[in-house]
Amino acid sequence: MKNRVVLMAAVPALFFTACAPGPAYRRPMVSVPRQWPGEPARGTSAEGAPVEQWWTTFHDAELESLVSRAAAANLDLQLAAARIQEARANRGLARSNGLPQVNAALSATRDRKIIYGVTPAGLPFETNFLHGQFDMSWEADLFGRISSQVRGASADLAAQEEDRRNVLVTLLGDVATNYTLVRGAQLRLGITERNIGIQHETLDLTRALAAAGQATDRDVAQAEAQLELTRAGIPQLETDRDVAIHRLGVLLGSEPNTLAGELGVPSPLPVIPAEVPVGLPSELLARRPDIRRAENQLAAATARIGEARADFFPRFSLTGTAGRESTQLHLLALGTGNLFSFGPSVSLPVFTAGRIRANVKVQEARAKQVEVAYRVAVLTALEETENALIAYSGEQEHCNRLERAIAADRTALELAREQYRAGLADFLTVLDAERALAGNEDQLAQGRTAVVTRLVSVYKALGGGWSAPPNTP
Repeated sequence: MKNRVVLMAAVPALFFTACAPGPAYRRPMVSVPRQWPGEPARGTSAEGAPVEQWWTTFHDAELESLVSRAAAANLDLQLAAARIQEARANRGLARSNGLPQVNAALSATRDRKIIYGVTPAGLPFETNFLHGQFDMSWEADLFGRISSQVRGASADLAAQEEDRRNVLVTLLGDVATNYTLVRGAQLRLGITERNIGIQHETLDLTRALAAAGQATDRDVAQAEAQLELTRAGIPQLETDRDVAIHRLGVLLGSEPNTLAGELGVPSPLPVIPAEVPVGLPSELLARRPDIRRAENQLAAATARIGEARADFFPRFSLTGTAGRESTQLHLLALGTGNLFSFGPSVSLPVFTAGRIRANVKVQEARAKQVEVAYRVAVLTALEETENALIAYSGEQEHCNRLERAIAADRTALELAREQYRAGLADFLTVLDAERALAGNEDQLAQGRTAVVTRLVSVYKALGGGWSAPPNTP
């Protein structure tokens, strides 16, 4: 008999445990390489963790100032912060479902009735009716419906927090990239103006030789055409500079032309560090906010499966009502007209025409979609990082070869001009040498700009910047 009692007492606990509707969340297994494939990218090292405040590695005070101001005033960050507040409020709504709900109501009416039979016309009778009442209800979360709601809302909040961090990572990269484009355009403008000076000297020399009968009018016309062709590139470079300045102004939450005066003075490109630690591929799962966001979204979708399955089970609630009724206001406090009710209630879905089952399938399908999105996020992170490392290494090699080519072009130009003065070479040789030098110098300026932007892409792909936010005013 004792064993039977113990068994009967254990049945409800076993029943509730077996009926727990929510699947446990588990992070999907993804394949991540132990090391980055191939040889380490030039200027990088797998030893050590990536730098969090990577913008400080350029040692550019203006860039650090722009990053700080953008983190404080960027509108996309403010929008992401507002979404976090919304998600936090939604979590509060979900938590409130597991707490007692108390409502109060107070009403006052005046009723008029006519009693017939006392007089031929009837006797009118008026009275007041005052009613005060408190209602209380509380749902016992035996099958995890409310707790699943809370878990889902908490995961949504975590996902929004990671989304804000992802916005911050993107913002820091955009600020550094556009700042580099401004300095790169200014560098190319300086090179163009220097080439214009060289070509102007060539034009003066050609005019002097033509006046002395040692050059032709065609040589003069070709020198003028080369000079004007070089000058024609200035408007486009100024446009590129101004567009980047306008973009920076918007990123800082201000009008596009706000930084025109501040950034209008030419300044050198940011200097890249000698070595950049990039860490290991497996660290991306913890470093990249977009991967962390996708994982929290999967946790939220998993919790909502449990919330949907809980609708198959009954809901147990405790409800209660207490109040007073009276025909006079001063009698409400005298204990007359008291009323109350208290007791449990159970609601059980008997026939829903497949609605609950369909909802469970909907939530399971959504969870599957989010799981696939998580795997895509991991693969995308690996792809972006490997591409950024290859591009950074390749651009540095490109610049090194251009530097050697420019050194040879300068020697060739000097020799061509000396031979032209001595009458040992025609003017086309000088023009070709000038074109080659001007073109390669411009390519080198673009390449040096690209090296910095490629490094910014590496930092961005590694997910740097969100866990160590810049100091804001």
